[in-house]
Amino acid sequence: MEQYKVIGIGDNVVDKYVHQGVMYPGGNALNFSAYARMCGMNSSYLGKFGNDQVAHYIQRVLDELEIEHSRCRIFEGENGYARVTLENGDRVFLGSNKGGIAKEKPWNFTEDDLDYIKQFSVIHTSLNSYIEEDLAILKTSHVPVSFDFSVRWNDEYLERVCRYADISFLSCSHITESEREREMRKAQAFGSKLVIGTVGENGSFALYKDQWIYQPAVLTETVDTMGAGDSYLTAFLIGMIRSSENGTLFADSDEEMLRKIKASMEQGAAFAAKICRINGAFGHGTAIL
Repeated sequence: MEQYKVIGIGDNVVDKYVHQGVMYPGGNALNFSAYARMCGMNSSYLGKFGNDQVAHYIQRVLDELEIEHSRCRIFEGENGYARVTLENGDRVFLGSNKGGIAKEKPWNFTEDDLDYIKQFSVIHTSLNSYIEEDLAILKTSHVPVSFDFSVRWNDEYLERVCRYADISFLSCSHITESEREREMRKAQAFGSKLVIGTVGENGSFALYKDQWIYQPAVLTETVDTMGAGDSYLTAFLIGMIRSSENGTLFADSDEEMLRKIKASMEQGAAFAAKICRINGAFGHGTAIL
């Protein structure tokens, strides 16, 4: 393992594959921490757990993967879950409990939490993490923040989040090319230094200081698309960290930044193709509890 470390702060769930009778650990922030380990980087996870069997199972998987999670909050109640099926390898969400106790309980980040967070090269979080009110506090750690908007945002939400998100990821397969460019430019205008728009099998686009970069997807025989976007963004961020002096994401010249972004997009596309060949976000399935 190397000197750099990353942390996922936010959502965790189990994805209950009703057609298989199997559930897999998941959630955007948790997936980030797991994929970082799969990429050979030390990672931690800070999230909210219930106290049910689902929560205990996810914590056991974190231990197996050697992902440090000592700062997690544990509350009485139901852990997050989603119900999923597959249609021709594509995930189809059937419903969820909206994060379980995570949606009801505050983060209440402390000075000790912030001191702990300062050791990481990047924080990754997401729209499913009920963390918008806390982004300003996390920003005081001076650790770059990465935020995944998935497919759900509007102008008000972009403005609210992008002022704190150094890197924003937008899933854009559902909108036109002109709409994607417009939305990515909005995220940049609202404060994000680097904006990535993913378009599934059609690849991904990066916007950095008004410069556009395109990366084709790596096509593969797909078993399960769960985690494709999360795996892309994780490998991308790790590529950026590893190619940066002292792991500092935005310290290089513009020319060097554009080169690093392109190389990291290639790494993200290759890793996402690998993840599409396994069941669940990152495996570790068990019978539905």
